[in-house]
Amino acid sequence: MLGYNDTYHMISASTENPPDCLMWSDALAAKYDNDGHFGREQWDQLLGHCQAVCDWPAVAFARELIEAYPEAKVILTTRDVDSWYKWVHHPPPPISPSPTTNSQSSSCLKTVHWRATEPELARLARHDWAASLYRPMLATFWRRFFRDGFEKHGKAVFADHYAEVRALVPPDRLLEYRVGEGWERLCAFLDVPVPREEFPNVNDTSGFVSRCRRRMRAQWCNVALRWAVYGTGAVAVGAVVAAAAARRVARW
Repeated sequence: MLGYNDTYHMISASTENPPDCLMWSDALAAKYDNDGHFGREQWDQLLGHCQAVCDWPAVAFARELIEAYPEAKVILTTRDVDSWYKWVHHPPPPISPSPTTNSQSSSCLKTVHWRATEPELARLARHDWAASLYRPMLATFWRRFFRDGFEKHGKAVFADHYAEVRALVPPDRLLEYRVGEGWERLCAFLDVPVPREEFPNVNDTSGFVSRCRRRMRAQWCNVALRWAVYGTGAVAVGAVVAAAAARRVARW
């Protein structure tokens, strides 16, 4: 709608290109464990095809991305820390067919919390290739970004993140924006025309949870299909071997 046709979002790694999770894992190791190097060359390899980046795990690399791309404009979405903490900490509501009013910024880390602690995704990661790349990176992000404890450190991480971005980005390249304000300030900052369409609200928590569960069902179906194919192949090979052995015994 604003002309940004390739924006890197968490779904880029979780669904569209799961091998990206390996690079995000390398970036997490370099940042938090001082294991390896992850600089502009690596960021270009991971994000160079994109016009913008948002969501997680990119949120853990505010300093690194700002320093790697000093010419970039930065939008810092704002909200009250206490309401944010309560929202993220509580599990997602049951899926409902009725629309919700959750904003995109509200649902982001709330759903990350759910995904990082969801037993079904952990089980799936033991059998599905994409989940085996995505889930370890997700769990590491959640643990390291929130200093081994969201309940204890979540609000401090929130405050530190905002302070760091404000300190790093010059005022002329920083927009502090509350989702729901509308188009005008956002479009003026990005120097793009104001769309005719109303400001969207399409990434609510219920919809996200529903999509994740549909995808996991599809992944489990793929796992079951592979097991069936492998099992059928093993049975067929066993039958051939048994027949050959029977013929050999008959000749004796």
